[in-house]
Amino acid sequence: MDDDIPYLLLTPGPLTTSRTVREAMMRDYCTWDDDYNSLVNGIRTRLVELASNNSQAYTSVLMQGSGTFAVEATIGSVLPPTGKLLVLVNGAYGRRIGEIADRLQIDHVVIEQNETEPTDPAAVAQMLEQDPTITHVAMVHCETTTGMLNPVAAVGKQVQAAGKTFIVDAMSSFGGLPMTMESVQADYLIASANKCIQGTPGFGFIIADRQKITATRGWARSLSLDLYGQWDEMEQKGGKWRFTSPTHIVRAFQQALDELDEEGGVAARSERYQANQSRLVTGMRQIGFQTLLEDDLQSPIITAFHYPEDDQFSFIEFYEALKKRRFVIYPGKVSGAETFRIGNIGHVFPEDIDQLLVAVQAVTADIHW
Repeated sequence: MDDDIPYLLLTPGPLTTSRTVREAMMRDYCTWDDDYNSLVNGIRTRLVELASNNSQAYTSVLMQGSGTFAVEATIGSVLPPTGKLLVLVNGAYGRRIGEIADRLQIDHVVIEQNETEPTDPAAVAQMLEQDPTITHVAMVHCETTTGMLNPVAAVGKQVQAAGKTFIVDAMSSFGGLPMTMESVQADYLIASANKCIQGTPGFGFIIADRQKITATRGWARSLSLDLYGQWDEMEQKGGKWRFTSPTHIVRAFQQALDELDEEGGVAARSERYQANQSRLVTGMRQIGFQTLLEDDLQSPIITAFHYPEDDQFSFIEFYEALKKRRFVIYPGKVSGAETFRIGNIGHVFPEDIDQLLVAVQAVTADIHW
């Protein structure tokens, strides 16, 4: 653990960043400057290279705001006025996509499953067969409500077989798990600067099928969240954003991409996340905590744990006691169970998890619920 980090953020993002990523934000840039716009275009190219070996077929666009801004920009821009969206839900973030469609008055249907059940590809295929008016399908890859890793490739196979457009919210998986646009058969893949790439909050990004996004001109239901408008500006003007961009965050993200390469790429980062999660679960179970999900459904990104079987357990007390020991965990978000969550991503290493487990053991011994 870096001595200059007051807290280790064991969350799904924002997350603990390296000192060098933070230092990258110490330089100012002008948004009109060619050097800055060249930096943006370099990032766009590198994102496509992370997602596919076919740089001609895919493109990328950056969008100001949190990950949800990028999701809303995509949902609100790539469905035509007569389009219909199928939303696959088994957690809060899939449900949020449905809320976006509601707010934007986009025709949509929902397949909702229990939060501890993975998305069912067979149910998707059945719905697409029953309702030929559906044009687009959207789902969350890693549903951090629970830590669920949904079968995105199997769903993508059904979507593409039906000739529909597939939108993947890979917010908490891209850059941390090996995947490509081809392997998940995604037409649009959405993620954020402050997740597995290990940058800082401030923008999201969308990797898109070039032909698909080119056809969306004029469909956006928002001015500032017009995905085509943002993409076209970056394409035509060398990486320029339409409105003021988060220049310092962009520079930090470039540094984060460099550090991803230095670590050995996505495969090496995934191994570290897997090691963090495995060590965490083994240690927490030894202390007496139980996971919400079965191991075969669990992502290495974040893990939900049941509250102890003690009516006196206070998450706030537990949280504050760990925070005093420099560890910041996350409250639960599951509707049907009392849980808290511990993340494994960011500038976090197995030795950090070992120190966390020592702290959890001490806290559970000190506090009498």
